[in-house]
Amino acid sequence: MKNKIRIFRAMHDLTQEHLADAIGVNRQTILAIEKERYVPSLDLAFKISRYFGVNIEEVFIFEENVPTFASK
Repeated sequence: MKNKIRIFRAMHDLTQEHLADAIGVNRQTILAIEKERYVPSLDLAFKISRYFGVNIEEVFIFEENVPTFASK
């Protein structure tokens, strides 16, 4: 899932480790999310957006071309 975590971290002068500690995950999780190798749970996505004080849609980018079960 595309995201702007790296941008928000830079705006707040945060390392991956500081963000990870603040939301209760390890640094590798933040790295994997930033590199789009790991899709965070909804709970984790909300924790990240709340940490930055923004709506979840400002951090994570919805992709409409992803197939869903309803599109069969």
